[in-house]
Amino acid sequence: MAVDGNGKILLTASGDGTLGVFNVKRRRFDLLSEPQNGDLTSVVLLKRGKKVACGSSEGTIYLFNWDGFGAASDRFALRAESVDCMVPITDSIVCVGSLDGVIRAVNVLPNRVLGCVGQHLGEPIEQLAVAPGGQLLASCAHDQKVKFWDVSALGGLVVDDYRKKKKKGGPLRALSGKAAGSGEDFFADLRDEAEPEAAAGSDSDGSG
Repeated sequence: MAVDGNGKILLTASGDGTLGVFNVKRRRFDLLSEPQNGDLTSVVLLKRGKKVACGSSEGTIYLFNWDGFGAASDRFALRAESVDCMVPITDSIVCVGSLDGVIRAVNVLPNRVLGCVGQHLGEPIEQLAVAPGGQLLASCAHDQKVKFWDVSALGGLVVDDYRKKKKKGGPLRALSGKAAGSGEDFFADLRDEAEPEAAAGSDSDGSG
């Protein structure tokens, strides 16, 4: 569930794939969106309350205009098993948790997966929360652990409409020193470049 800044409208994400709109002050049900594919699992407000983002069990983020709850205005499919929980970091960036145990940072409009913030490897993410100030992200998963991630760098990211060509199926970009990703080695490229130098250094040491 999510409430607007005025505390007037309550939004609910439902297992039947619909977004529900309730007027809290008038104590009435206002609207139900058309059903989406899969369960809607989470809901957050973005773009200064002008956009609503809903995560789904199929790994897609559905976007709604504030004045158009009846139908989704856009959708963004992630390379994730699901989007089980979401928390806004900025007005455009959310962190999402998935069944694969990876916490992804996602920019909304333009729609981009920015990279991996952290992970509970192989354990579904249950919930995410941001500390006051937006510098620290807390996550909990089926491994019965609460982990903390530095997300302070996300506030300074600027995402433009230009999309760089990216190798399909490539690993996520690591957004923190502790981010290992979804079973991928995020530092493989760096290690491949460093190995020849290390080898050269060991040879010179050996000859001395």
